[in-house]
Amino acid sequence: MLILDDFLIRPINPDAASDTLEVIEDRHGLRSTILTSQLPVANWYASIGDPTIADALLDRLTTNLHRIELNGESMRKVTQPPEAQG
Repeated sequence: MLILDDFLIRPINPDAASDTLEVIEDRHGLRSTILTSQLPVANWYASIGDPTIADALLDRLTTNLHRIELNGESMRKVTQPPEAQG
């Protein structure tokens, strides 16, 4: 299993996008991959930059996926002691 935490936390350059595609392409349909991202999925395409690589990468990532979107306050705020919340 491959876990990519904070996927696309900032835009990636074409070389990084190509490397990511290569890794995902090798795993596609064979192994599990988990992605976490604070960037909405709708913005992933623009963050990848190169349209051809973005198409290929997102095609492989979005095939047979289970998508969970969380909404609401940050758990960091909820778990802090009241005096630390200010």
